[in-house]
Amino acid sequence: MFEFVVAFVLFYMWHGMGVTVGYHRLLSHRSFRVPKAIEYFWVLGGYLAFEGSPMWWAAMHRAHHRYVDTPLDPHSPRYGIKNAHYGWIFHKGYPEHIVPGAQCPDLYNDRVYRLLDCGGDWHKAHILTGLLGTGFRVVLLVLFGWQVALASLLAGLCMLQIPLLLNVVCHIPRLGYKNYALEDDSVNVWWVSLLAHGEGWHNNHHAFPGSARTGMKWYEFDVSWWHISFLRQIGLATDVHEAVRKPDIKSVAASKEPVAVVSDR
Repeated sequence: MFEFVVAFVLFYMWHGMGVTVGYHRLLSHRSFRVPKAIEYFWVLGGYLAFEGSPMWWAAMHRAHHRYVDTPLDPHSPRYGIKNAHYGWIFHKGYPEHIVPGAQCPDLYNDRVYRLLDCGGDWHKAHILTGLLGTGFRVVLLVLFGWQVALASLLAGLCMLQIPLLLNVVCHIPRLGYKNYALEDDSVNVWWVSLLAHGEGWHNNHHAFPGSARTGMKWYEFDVSWWHISFLRQIGLATDVHEAVRKPDIKSVAASKEPVAVVSDR
């Protein structure tokens, strides 16, 4: 049991931050830069959590910000909880207003990400994700035994559900709070942030999507930001964009003005 618990915690961190650090803050928003080997390490963690094609994920998330809580938003709860939670994943292909080559040229030019996108065929890309994710657990089973393999599988399945849960919960105003008076429905939800390594501070994120940091107040713990900050300190993360509070502002409630996004480029 001890081996299982330790393996689950380690895989939960890798798969989880593969989504938050790799897919989200690095690929979708380019809020910082790292060497390609480190980028692939974190993206692999997210991919093996059955998150699907990195280019598909980033294109859909960029569209979510561009069209947030409008009919063009891929997964706004305003237009149905079922679609916001998982229905949007099973569409046949990219809608006309989402073109990966145009929205994600940085990823489209990467042969690995283009290969995993299977030519824009969502069904093939999802099947490939499932096959590679399952194959990875088979390798773990052979090399390390059933406890490690099962721990990785459960951690990956948990992280598959958490971003889907976030898409719904963090866009229902009554379930959280706002630091910033935005026109969309995004809210901060503390327990989602605990599960998602800091991603639950969603209103903060929508106020400053280009920031690698989403926890603005002292009690808004942001584990993903702590890791990015550590990488910056040791020289592995550069061009880090950070939303920081201005010292002369006492309250950040209901305002778009109290922070600025700065870069260490």
